[in-house]
Amino acid sequence: MNKTKETLITGFALFSMFFGAGNLILPPFLGKNAADSWLWVTIGFFITAVFIPILGILAHARLQGTMYDFGKKVSPTFSLIYCLIVYAISIALPAPRTASVTHEMAIQPYFEISSLLTSTIYFGLVFLFVMNRSKVLNLIGRFLTPLIIVILLSVIFIGIFSSGEITGITTFKTPFIDGVLEGYQTFDAIGAVVVGGVLVISMSFKKDTSFEEKKELIGKSGMIAGLGLLVIYAGLIYNGALFGTVFSEKATRTEVLSGLSTQTLGNIGTAFLSVLVALACFTTAVGIITGTSDYFKGLFKNSQNAYTVTAIIGCVLGVVVGQSDVHDIINVALPALMFIYPITIILIILNVLSEKWSTELVFKWVVAITFISSIPDFLGFIVNKESLIGIKKIIPFADYHLGWVLPSVFTFLVVNVLLIVRKQK
Repeated sequence: MNKTKETLITGFALFSMFFGAGNLILPPFLGKNAADSWLWVTIGFFITAVFIPILGILAHARLQGTMYDFGKKVSPTFSLIYCLIVYAISIALPAPRTASVTHEMAIQPYFEISSLLTSTIYFGLVFLFVMNRSKVLNLIGRFLTPLIIVILLSVIFIGIFSSGEITGITTFKTPFIDGVLEGYQTFDAIGAVVVGGVLVISMSFKKDTSFEEKKELIGKSGMIAGLGLLVIYAGLIYNGALFGTVFSEKATRTEVLSGLSTQTLGNIGTAFLSVLVALACFTTAVGIITGTSDYFKGLFKNSQNAYTVTAIIGCVLGVVVGQSDVHDIINVALPALMFIYPITIILIILNVLSEKWSTELVFKWVVAITFISSIPDFLGFIVNKESLIGIKKIIPFADYHLGWVLPSVFTFLVVNVLLIVRKQK
């Protein structure tokens, strides 16, 4: 297989691993509510749902290890706890959500089947793929992803050329911030550190493949996936804005996506899209469960039994949680995301930067300040918000759930300046 073909197939596979439940249902709904402010929302969404995740893949290209390597400069204990939390969140929320979306969009409209049966069959198939991981990249990259991209592009371009102008008015007070925060719900930054490891392990390199060649291939694959995500996200958000007035105010995320496909492709197109939604969700679930199983396999001295047991636990948990409504899973995910997402973003950025600017001391201080300053955002979803007014007045942007940003940047600059001054003495 030549390098170009291998890069394209790997890039498509990576795109498909990213492109799951949230990536499909969030953009059209976001566009519906954004209306005339769709561009600002798209820019915000791009930062957390495309730019940061692709930086995560580039970080994997530099490290060429596991997710454990992302946080080891802070401390081995921190990295262990961080990995356990991320993997627990991944198999408890985004993986089951893929089954929930599949049931609501691809099964429920056509068959009178319970969500329990759907989830059971779904994760039974996920388990088979996880246990045959060597075939996953090739199958996903070569066959499934091109099909998903073609149908989504059809929805987007037919929608653009068959509709008039955007007539709705945004319901967002801060469109850019709302786009940034909605990008959290894709789980793509977390997905980058999880499925990026799967990509590194699954790629069948020749024995004489150098570190730099691996780095180049992983990096280029990440850029292909990022470009694909950007085109699809922007197109779905714009179409959501174009057809926004067609939907009721109470329309759910899955209803907006289904309605959008009906408006552009008709009933047959909607049925076809439903199948592709199931495929897109399925590949993401496989990536998450495989990544989690890989981690625990390494944690227990390369034990295949640990890999198998983790895969079973992840799939059983998927069956149980996957019966929940998509909207309920999204609401439950918010506090967890406000807690882990800022730390994940900071770890990705620090691992991409040159070691000159991201020493162990920088890692320790910046991650610590990020954690402390993001606590009010996390608590805002589980306690009375009025009790946090005093704290949020002190931290800039805390009212927008981005209170961690400036303290983290300030800490990064101060620690690096102090290190430079110390060297000059």
